[in-house]
Amino acid sequence: MKAAFMTGHGGNEVIEVGDRPTPQRRPGEVLVRMRAATVNRVDLYMRDSGAGITHSLPQIMGVDGAGVIEEADTPELIGRRVTLYPGIVCGSCEFCRRGEPVLCAKMSLLGEHRDGTMAEYVCVPAGNALPIPDRLDFAQAAALGVNYLTAWRMLFTKAKLQPDETVLVFGVGGGVSLAAMQIAAAAGARVLVTSRSADKLARARALGADAVIDAPADKIPAAVMDLTGGRGADVVIENIGGAMWSAALKSLVRGGRVATCGATIGDQPPADLRRVFIRQLQIFGSTLGNPSELSDLIAWCDAGKLTPPIDLHYPLGDIRAAFDHLESGSQFGKIAIDI
Repeated sequence: MKAAFMTGHGGNEVIEVGDRPTPQRRPGEVLVRMRAATVNRVDLYMRDSGAGITHSLPQIMGVDGAGVIEEADTPELIGRRVTLYPGIVCGSCEFCRRGEPVLCAKMSLLGEHRDGTMAEYVCVPAGNALPIPDRLDFAQAAALGVNYLTAWRMLFTKAKLQPDETVLVFGVGGGVSLAAMQIAAAAGARVLVTSRSADKLARARALGADAVIDAPADKIPAAVMDLTGGRGADVVIENIGGAMWSAALKSLVRGGRVATCGATIGDQPPADLRRVFIRQLQIFGSTLGNPSELSDLIAWCDAGKLTPPIDLHYPLGDIRAAFDHLESGSQFGKIAIDI
């Protein structure tokens, strides 16, 4: 089968598109003919370093994806359009037993610890293949498995977002940030977004942002206070780190909640503990989500509440160009790989 795989680490030169063995389905698994994947920041990390993530080379890339089931134990599943939950879990640890498989101590992720979705075929446990509504194409469905699932858990499971609350989303051009903006707006929240790109802010407004902020990190809290009558945001979604972390804390109302899932520009900002305890702020770390949360997200899409925007499509053979596009930071929406 054709696949995009990395043979080492260190940039696009280690990425190849060629033949890899077709996976053999085992009992309890489904064989999915992949139709689309999307590019995520972790793909760049795996390409460039992969440090701290146990994997073997060569490895097929891609964390999320969607396609059609071609083989299964249950004949009724064959032909079903599905999106993939990217985490393969043990099913027996304390976290799996209590209904939080996203915390599984033995989880392995597609495209990180094992062969991923940028291939013609993928085998996963049957429970990892979730049906998708007809109103979503394969690229849109693929986009749900990482960025949108992560944003969903941050907003609802962690921060317990309520309608009419104010949400501040940093860096709206990024995948999780854009997803969080769309989900929060659909949930009835007032959504403020930040970016240094006028074009991205204009597009964010068109997709549901109530107010936009184009300012450096140290000016963002003042802008938020101006937009909220000096009150601050109830919830902040932050995945940039560095100087943005301080801005996030300073933008919160007393008792406010910040959820973080990344540290693009730095993972060691000042903790500002005095602000945290005096203002009784709540900080939630989060990544990915549970299959049940992905099911809830898909149901929202089926009801027409949410459609992931796709920035550009690339064929599998142009995977290097897709990585360059993500690395440039110019995208707005998901970058799709058509397989």
